[in-house]
Amino acid sequence: METKSYLCIDLKSFYASVESVERGLDPMKVNLVVADPSRGKGAICLAITPAMKALGIKNRCRLFEISPNVSYITAVPRMKLYMKYSANIYSIYLKFISAEDIHVYSVDECFIDITQYKRIYKKNDKELANMLIDEVYKETGIRATVGIGTNLFLAKVALDITAKKAKDFIGVLDEEEFKRSIWHHRPITDIWNVGNGIAKRLAKVGIYDLYGVAHFDEAWMYREFGVNAEFLIDHAWGREPCTIADIHAYRSKSKSLSNSQILFEDYNSDDAMNVMQEMVDALVLEMFEQHLVCSSISLFIRYSKDAIAPSGTSVKLREITNSYKKLRECFTESYKKIVRSNYPIRQIGISLNDLLDESYATFDLFTDLTAEEKERQLQKTVLDIKRRYGKNAILKGISYTDKCTARTRNKLVGGHNGGEI
Repeated sequence: METKSYLCIDLKSFYASVESVERGLDPMKVNLVVADPSRGKGAICLAITPAMKALGIKNRCRLFEISPNVSYITAVPRMKLYMKYSANIYSIYLKFISAEDIHVYSVDECFIDITQYKRIYKKNDKELANMLIDEVYKETGIRATVGIGTNLFLAKVALDITAKKAKDFIGVLDEEEFKRSIWHHRPITDIWNVGNGIAKRLAKVGIYDLYGVAHFDEAWMYREFGVNAEFLIDHAWGREPCTIADIHAYRSKSKSLSNSQILFEDYNSDDAMNVMQEMVDALVLEMFEQHLVCSSISLFIRYSKDAIAPSGTSVKLREITNSYKKLRECFTESYKKIVRSNYPIRQIGISLNDLLDESYATFDLFTDLTAEEKERQLQKTVLDIKRRYGKNAILKGISYTDKCTARTRNKLVGGHNGGEI
């Protein structure tokens, strides 16, 4: 069986690099941060240039954490521009690679199966990687870092850990090199998909690296992590059976729609409930637009500075529905049951679960079918107006109260300022 070759390509400090290139500056030399200063010194920097990282400044820092001795340019986020660059870079890959062999992981990162292309272009792994990233740099001015691996997991780990130490910013891993260079790497949270929660549970039994995972009792792993133990054990040995073809062929058995937002400041319970109701309005409208109905909902509340444990609940609905009125009532009732009203709220998350085609909608004996149809017609009208004139063309009155966020969020792209292209 032919050994597979994968690339995991990451565009270096992507947002900051785009802003530098737009200004005719070299991101490797200029100090630039992408942040919205209107949010104050506590604003998070979405990206900083490699030149600033070289000074020891951490990516995703807050503005106040940057030393006053460092002079830098501040660029307000322009998500539409970054998406335009990302689409352009994807089109560059398509000049050389079929879409079926590319998996776009995020706006600035992708996986590419180059197995067959090494023969086509008569190049080895590194030469082919360099061909692609050199073309991206030539056309856009954006530099890239690359991980090369014999499976998707190894390519990602090579990118995240090995490439950072390489002079050419290209890291290479196969299973044997993985054992030599990654098995004893710490902290274990540097490894893809190993978060702090998993690390803490492993630390309870004295495991701090992947070597420890690979050589520990598998029965304990399955008792502790359930079916997820299989992925953890496979990764500890550098194994990953999933391919890009598998990812493209995957279809989720269940479907949901969700929305979450971190509030700009601490909210009291009444103001936070208004924001939640705005979120329900927008999410139900999205479900309605897709001709779907749901049979359960979820609600999550996180309090300021984690003063107390988050609140959360999932509720099975009496009907399978996409009625805004019914879902709003259910969310509001759930909110009042779980929220600790004496504590300031900083994050709200909602989800519409177990989505089905609207033909599966159900009604009980007390359903007013005339009122249901009037609501449907109203939702259709609202959708038509928003499609034609924009999301803020028509809003419920609650969105004009001081603490509500829909008018601002409707102007954002991916939760950030869309900006001018």
